[in-house]
Amino acid sequence: MASLLAEPLTLPCGATLPNRISKAAMTEGLADIYGRATGELDRLYLAWSEGGSGMLLSGNIHVDADHLERPGNVIIDREPDDDAKRALSHWAAAATRNGNHFWAQISHAGRQTQKAVNAHPKAPSAVKLGLPGGQFGQPVALTEEEILNIIARFGTAARVCKETGFTGVQIHAAHGYLISQFLSPRANLRDDRWGGSLENRARILLFTVNTVRTLVGPSFPISVKLNSADFQKGGFAFEDSLQVAKWLQDAGVDLIEISGGTYEQPKLLGMEGIEEPEEQNVAASTLQREAYFVDFAKAMRSEVKVPLMVTGGFRTRSAMEQALKQGAADVIGIGRPMCYFPEAAKRLLGGMEMLPRKENELALFPPSLQWLKRWKAMRAIDSFACQYWFYSQLYALGKTGRPSPDMTVFQSMREVESTHKRWLKERRAVVK
Repeated sequence: MASLLAEPLTLPCGATLPNRISKAAMTEGLADIYGRATGELDRLYLAWSEGGSGMLLSGNIHVDADHLERPGNVIIDREPDDDAKRALSHWAAAATRNGNHFWAQISHAGRQTQKAVNAHPKAPSAVKLGLPGGQFGQPVALTEEEILNIIARFGTAARVCKETGFTGVQIHAAHGYLISQFLSPRANLRDDRWGGSLENRARILLFTVNTVRTLVGPSFPISVKLNSADFQKGGFAFEDSLQVAKWLQDAGVDLIEISGGTYEQPKLLGMEGIEEPEEQNVAASTLQREAYFVDFAKAMRSEVKVPLMVTGGFRTRSAMEQALKQGAADVIGIGRPMCYFPEAAKRLLGGMEMLPRKENELALFPPSLQWLKRWKAMRAIDSFACQYWFYSQLYALGKTGRPSPDMTVFQSMREVESTHKRWLKERRAVVK
């Protein structure tokens, strides 16, 4: 029987993905101190292109240099100079070498900007991120003029990506970044046209989609990454997500990626949150044990016809095929396994049944010290340290073309933290 994973998918705009596997967006931290793409990014994405995915999604490409998700993000916050455009073109050429799509995930971190990058980031409202450890500062509420400027920056970034060889864009409206903050009634306490009702909270997203569509034209794919829910009490709920998805369909998006969680409740990453997750009114299936958001996608599929991508937890070929067969997903996103197994898509398409589950082996604290995770701050440190192990694998792939699976979580944490500090120090020395 032919594999459903191998089937092409034609999007509403007319573009066709050669198969149903996408390398999910993962932050790389490999840009230079000016936020330009580098040879390391070229090498990393060439490995993924040759790995067989029908589509690759970039990590966060930020529309504001003062609001990075982490040091080392690619930045397009204005019309780039010739060197920056050339770097983007080289990156896109490497990432599409195998005939696959390469979409730019464009984003603004808002209040989820680390304090080391910006001590007082802009956000919908002056609501500080509820995480222990002091890594995130007190945000400042955006003005109307600043909101409109951000929307315009998303449009500029999308246009520049199209001009430099990317084959699509994804607007990041999930995971607690800026647009997700606007959607959340916990983070957005505004009483103007950008806050209050869901229609007002979704205004920045819909204006951004319309701006991008105007600048890239009708045949260029536009995707939105949308939380199925924040999984927090009083947060963005599934019923809200479903309504926003309907508005996005009406706005002409070509793909919605279903995800979920924020830094405060990082369900997507399999990381421990600081509070118990809020349950959502969606029936669970046996498939949900592997794929975190497949049941949200199934419920959404009954209401919208736009193609859906589901990312988070998929490890077996049978679960991926089942999700496609049931109509729960049109595209399967694979993230963390790609960090140390870049040929994952090719192997799955060739009949491999199960991807490796390296995440089950990772821990910062040895068994004798697991009791430390009784404290919220220790849980947060452990979760982010384990995530840093995957960052180190991307560093290794970018530098050498090969992962470094023998690194410990502690070694990875030290590597990432020192890399971040060096990048920030060098950037501050040259960018005033």
